[in-house]
Amino acid sequence: MTDDGGGATVLPWQGFLPWQRAAAVDALAGRATWPHALLVAGPRGIGKRTLALEFARSLLCEAPAADGLACGACASCGYVAAGQHPDLQVVEPFTVDDDGEVKALDAIPVDRIRALIDWALLSGHRGRAKVAVVVPAEALNAAAANALLKTLEEPPAGTFLLLVSHQPGRVPATLRSRCRRFPAPQPDGDAALHWLEAQGVPDPAAVLAQAGGAPLLARLLADPAAQDERRQWLAALAKPKALSPVALAARLEAAPKDERKLRLGWALDWLGAWTADLARVAAGGTPARNPDFASALSALAPAVAPAALFRYHRSVLRQRALVAHPLQPRLVAETMLIGYRELFR
Repeated sequence: MTDDGGGATVLPWQGFLPWQRAAAVDALAGRATWPHALLVAGPRGIGKRTLALEFARSLLCEAPAADGLACGACASCGYVAAGQHPDLQVVEPFTVDDDGEVKALDAIPVDRIRALIDWALLSGHRGRAKVAVVVPAEALNAAAANALLKTLEEPPAGTFLLLVSHQPGRVPATLRSRCRRFPAPQPDGDAALHWLEAQGVPDPAAVLAQAGGAPLLARLLADPAAQDERRQWLAALAKPKALSPVALAARLEAAPKDERKLRLGWALDWLGAWTADLARVAAGGTPARNPDFASALSALAPAVAPAALFRYHRSVLRQRALVAHPLQPRLVAETMLIGYRELFR
């Protein structure tokens, strides 16, 4: 998270995730020709932010190892790990109030990018490089994206921009075209399971399936409150004729106000995974994301038309992409649930 002015970052430092190191070494082998702008892209929950911050630490390191990675011992590495490096800026859609409370923003506003541009024009403090990390890049509002464009076109010498994106298709083409794209490495199933086990996550195989193989997302979904909420939603989806969109959507209103968009994101993810599994079962396959509801999915699959299911699934994905923007979570949920119920009429 960052302070309200886009200043020093306060982060728990964890270093590379196990599945990232080899790809990072390959990338940093070209350190001498490192691009001024890199777009780190991949699905949500695989550690792209962590990877970008490790790239930043390696670029700022004052005594990099032979493989190009940060030494972890120099002053710059210490400053980065403590979130206090003056030549590193992390811009995210968060703000911190006077009491230190972190609040999510709907988008990265233009004033954050203008502050970043002013910072980029200043001389570096440590004499190595200056690195800015923008995450997620699709959260830039239109004015912010336009303001960043000039810096991408003509970056100050020694300044590197790392854009992180869960949905690179939503990043303006003008920005994407000025970045070198770096597909973030994804773990295989065994690596993800081993990591979750090491994190003490209970029943890691189940939550990893729910997260579509994304281990960091799986760790979040393992939270008992998230698991209980998921069971409530999927139990209702399993009985569409008895489903009350108003009652189920009202669960969002019961959450604290600052959690309602998060809960809506969960609900849309569950709807998307549920309808994708319905399509898999209807085609003769097995559910990938919700194996614990296999019986319910098998009972429902013959009752829904494939074309209608496909259209509805696409609408869920579109709505999920907009979840960070100003909206009323309960009304969005009601609308999507009414559409789901209609599939079975």
